[in-house]
Amino acid sequence: MPNLSKRTKTFTESVIRKMTRISNQYGAVNLSQGFPDFDPPREILDRLGAIAPNGPHQYSITWGADNFRHALGKKQSKLMGRTIDPDSEIVVTCGSTEAMMAAMMSVCNPGDKVIIFSPFYENYTADTILTDAVPIYVSLNPPEYGFDVDQLEAAFQQHPKALILCNPSNPSGKVFSHDELKIIADFAEKYDTFVITDEVYEHIIYKPYYHTYFASLPNMFERTISCSSLSKTYSITGWRLGYIIGPPHIIDVAKKVHDFLTVGAAAPLQEAVIAGLEFGDEYYIDLQNKYTHMRDLFCSGLDRIGLAYTKPQGAYYVMADIAEFGFGDDTTFCQWLAKEVGVGAVPGSSFFKEDINHIIRFHFAKKDETLNEALNRLDTLRIKIKKFK
Repeated sequence: MPNLSKRTKTFTESVIRKMTRISNQYGAVNLSQGFPDFDPPREILDRLGAIAPNGPHQYSITWGADNFRHALGKKQSKLMGRTIDPDSEIVVTCGSTEAMMAAMMSVCNPGDKVIIFSPFYENYTADTILTDAVPIYVSLNPPEYGFDVDQLEAAFQQHPKALILCNPSNPSGKVFSHDELKIIADFAEKYDTFVITDEVYEHIIYKPYYHTYFASLPNMFERTISCSSLSKTYSITGWRLGYIIGPPHIIDVAKKVHDFLTVGAAAPLQEAVIAGLEFGDEYYIDLQNKYTHMRDLFCSGLDRIGLAYTKPQGAYYVMADIAEFGFGDDTTFCQWLAKEVGVGAVPGSSFFKEDINHIIRFHFAKKDETLNEALNRLDTLRIKIKKFK
């Protein structure tokens, strides 16, 4: 039989999704894969119910239904501080996962270099491999996850085609400051580099931090491919509705790539979520308050238990330090944690290019009762480790 693709040997299956399966296997509280256990907004669900018997049920326009793109363009224009043309500057994708892949395939040629901050969302390395690009890793140093300017410029001096910027960051919860973004922007302009942003947590920010759209910085819209999705903002991770915003000459290419990757996103779901895109400011204020409550509940529980962690500035993840338990292998620890303690987490080594195996990631997009149950189980951690060892 012929050999299979060589590129697929250089990355593994998703560790995050694997930890969900392990959590399910042992009946663990799943704090690994980042999806809520609460419903989307009622307005969106009601609209979906109205659409179900009537449609649309056939293909929409390949790059997104007209009314969806116009609603999205209006929302993002207000946030990004410029008028977004829904016809020439938006392409709707099947989740931000496809958006990132379409962006990479639109700008990268085989052998092109791409800067990735480490720790990183695991898809980014796979994206570079699948597009035959070469990753250059720049460290975000725990526990604060700042970067070294000299190391970053050294990466830019290798003349990369693009830099991937996840802001707010998964997995670290870092929100890049305006000054940090300006440094990245100056290097991108100096070294003529695209910036591909992943901004799916744009509305999940904790005071006093705030989100700055990279494309809104001076001279950056023309070289920025802004990727995002509606999954986290409206608690619809299973709907797989994402998008790319960028200048027309890039979007023209992204439309072609997207067309042959997936044809188009689900037409009835595009129609249903318009109700959410038309929400006023009060929805996003309430969203911030709800997630701030979840973060504070979970982090205060970790404080009581005595686990070291980095308090997130945005997104809904907590990076916890397990060095004290002496496992030496975070993957083994997470599997043991799911089986013996009943809590699912993700080994940090799946996010770091550096040799770091004493950090794990929890997520807290859960109901109070779910988080409290997880914390009650984690409270038994030290007792169970003593018995285990």
